[in-house]
Amino acid sequence: MRYLPLILVMLAVPVGRLLGTVYPFAGGILFGGALLASIVGVYDLLQTNRAVLKNYPLVARMRFLLEGIRPEIRQYFLESDHDEVPYSREQRALVYRRAKGIEGLRPFGTLKNVNLVGHEWINHSIAPTHIDSSDFRVTIGGGQCSKPYSSSLLNISGMSFGALSPTAIEALNRGAHKGGFAHTTGEGSISRYHLQHGGDLIWQIGSGYFGCRDQQGRFSAENFKLNASQSSVRMIEIKLSQGAKPGHGGILPASKVTMAIAEARGVPIGVDCVSPASHSAFSTPIELMEFLTELRELSGGKPVGIKLCVGHPWEFFAIAKAMLETGTHPDFITVDGAEGGTGAAPVEFADHIGAPLREGLMLVHNTLKGLGIRDKVTIVASGKLVSAFDIARVMALGADACNMARGFMFAIGCIQAQACHTGKCPTGVTSQDPGRYKALNVDRKYQRVASFHGNTLTALKETTEACGLMQPGQFTAHHLMIRINSREVRSAASQYEWLESGDLLEEVNDHPAFRKFWDMASSTSFAAVL
Repeated sequence: MRYLPLILVMLAVPVGRLLGTVYPFAGGILFGGALLASIVGVYDLLQTNRAVLKNYPLVARMRFLLEGIRPEIRQYFLESDHDEVPYSREQRALVYRRAKGIEGLRPFGTLKNVNLVGHEWINHSIAPTHIDSSDFRVTIGGGQCSKPYSSSLLNISGMSFGALSPTAIEALNRGAHKGGFAHTTGEGSISRYHLQHGGDLIWQIGSGYFGCRDQQGRFSAENFKLNASQSSVRMIEIKLSQGAKPGHGGILPASKVTMAIAEARGVPIGVDCVSPASHSAFSTPIELMEFLTELRELSGGKPVGIKLCVGHPWEFFAIAKAMLETGTHPDFITVDGAEGGTGAAPVEFADHIGAPLREGLMLVHNTLKGLGIRDKVTIVASGKLVSAFDIARVMALGADACNMARGFMFAIGCIQAQACHTGKCPTGVTSQDPGRYKALNVDRKYQRVASFHGNTLTALKETTEACGLMQPGQFTAHHLMIRINSREVRSAASQYEWLESGDLLEEVNDHPAFRKFWDMASSTSFAAVL
């Protein structure tokens, strides 16, 4: 019975030949199809690489075909509106509607089960307010930098040229220029496509020092100064780690290092481009603060911050102690959650390494609060944010602004095919194949980038008004409610431990994380003091 399909196909060859004498067209199709299938089936029977093909010639090929299109079948036919794999159909549809300027109203009520444990909501007010504009801004820098930046509350998170296609970078930057918000370069540095449309840039510097490196891959102050002096560069972000693969370096194979990528990164064409797992410009928390100060001076006083996914608590506490001892602090800290995305990451890293955004955000907020410098450092939250509620939630937990990556990818056409690492992105968003990325129409897609940004902030404005507030920065942990079990709900203010301003200076705190790990931190080393 295992070989019955192959036998039937082989028998169809002479049948097709005979049928062709009476009905040439039908017989020809049957003969040709049966002959081709027979050749494939015989090959399957004789090959020795795959046991399932040898045991079930032809039929097993259907298994491989269905396995190959399983994600698409699940996404389009089986997945519910709320299955987040990693983004739900409802989340994607929300972005598409706002990017296209389509009304995002819903009839008949919520589709969510509001009685599920973990369900969250924002408490509203009986006395709603009226806000004139949804162009919410936050000033970053000013205390220790001479060129503070008036930033939008929502900006594009770091996605490198190389991970994204040239047309995707162009569409994002042109949309940022139209919408009046910033575009983070990713650690792949500033490419020609970042500069064509004049959008504000946050230049991200990773461990490879792309765009500011010497021939040995070490940091070059001279090359940094050249790039940092460009008017489009408004802030500099030192990337310590990212949520999807914290503590993991990367490599762009030589075959993918095109002329444009080599030009942007300052590396040779056709040579493997390596991002080390750690920085070489500093090795201690104090040296990090000194590096930060150097970049601020070399850039002419532009805001300089750090980006990290929180790992060992004592390591961030060590950075905090270095801030105290040196009197220097970042102008902003971007907290990336472990739920953040990337073009490719080992499964173990994507699933099980790094703190989720909520925990990382609250640790950073509490630390700065306890040091009494919370008002001097802007906290930017990043990690699987899509809607205005997502923004309000993280602001209630301590953020001042937000970055989004995949939301803006959806805005320019991403369909969550999850083929980013293959070079075969069906919409050209993450492909370096000209035949694919040229299908992405920049003139059309940039408008969707600006529209998604504007409509999301309009929704945030309406949410803020409904809560009786005048600006999103007024959201507090008291506004955010969480269902704990079937009989109990609590606000984030009462569910979590919070430090008061100056608690760490006075050594008066009962927060479990600080009680356990604060004394293990040293400004002279990232290692734990045991």
